[in-house]
Amino acid sequence: MSLVFEHVTLGQRVLFGSGEAAGHLAKEVSRLGAERVMVIASEFELPMARRVAAGIDPVLWHTDVVMHVPVEVAEKARAAAAEHKVDLLVSVGGGSTTGLAKAVALETGIPIVAVPTTYAGSEATNVWGLTEAARKTTGTDDRVLPVSVLYDAELTVSLPVDMSVASGLNGMAHCIDSLWAPRADPINAALAAEGIRSLAAGLPQVAADPAGLPGREQALYGCYLAAVAFASAGSGIHHKICHVLGGTFNLPHAQTHATVLPYVLAFNAPAAPEAGKRIAAAFGAGTALEGLQALRETLDAPRALADYGFTPGDIADAVRIALPAIPESNPRKVTEANLTALLAAATAGEDPKTLTDL
Repeated sequence: MSLVFEHVTLGQRVLFGSGEAAGHLAKEVSRLGAERVMVIASEFELPMARRVAAGIDPVLWHTDVVMHVPVEVAEKARAAAAEHKVDLLVSVGGGSTTGLAKAVALETGIPIVAVPTTYAGSEATNVWGLTEAARKTTGTDDRVLPVSVLYDAELTVSLPVDMSVASGLNGMAHCIDSLWAPRADPINAALAAEGIRSLAAGLPQVAADPAGLPGREQALYGCYLAAVAFASAGSGIHHKICHVLGGTFNLPHAQTHATVLPYVLAFNAPAAPEAGKRIAAAFGAGTALEGLQALRETLDAPRALADYGFTPGDIADAVRIALPAIPESNPRKVTEANLTALLAAATAGEDPKTLTDL
């Protein structure tokens, strides 16, 4: 069979090096000719951001960062950028911080230099998300793609093991969802498989030696590949479900993705055998689900949505909101009944294998 596909590669500069973030940032600010830099970082990560920005002189430090980027928080950041005539945004932090910088760039076109401190992957995509009236809206726009990403594994060492695991499995979800998302193609699949392999190698090292850099470097590398694949392939069933759980029910982003992933994989893999084989091979396992579950067992990964405040009484609303957003191209037809079963299993933390026979 001949190969026929359309693939878009996003243009972005990536600088990777442990202990190099401050030097890389100073060079990027100079290269871009920026004179009025706004640094976005949460209060918690502000000390780290100050170290990263030691070689530049920002005109503004902005610390009002909120998970899922509420519209009012985005508007406040946009107003601050306009007031200070900002010509470059520097985000230092996880997905919420990068997301806020994207919300500013979406309306203003101000370029972003992203310095990630988790494995969220948002820094490598042109996807934005905003929450208003308990509904999360996402979209794509090249204005929100950071022009440069500075990866420094030293900045992730302070991320606790449980958050590192959840964040890394969020990256794994980018890989797996990319294999059946609306614009899945062979290039995305190759990136996703290498991302799975790298994350499966790196995350156990992070858990075993949280202060060690080799595992954290592998995890950062894997999550970058995951995000690039996801940016090209688009949002599949997993992300459509998790956007509802986060935006409507305010569940924590990384933990939600880490919890839902095995249920989506168990649900879809029987209907997507080639994707399943690729995932299994990347894990070095007999089946895709066996590989993922073995890794999750090693990492003591999040297990149940109920642990984060989601209840059986929330399922019907979640299904009603998520079902219309799930792509028609999903390899398995999604119905109200089987999506309800998927969320019920994820809420209780049941064995995902129960979904393969629905």
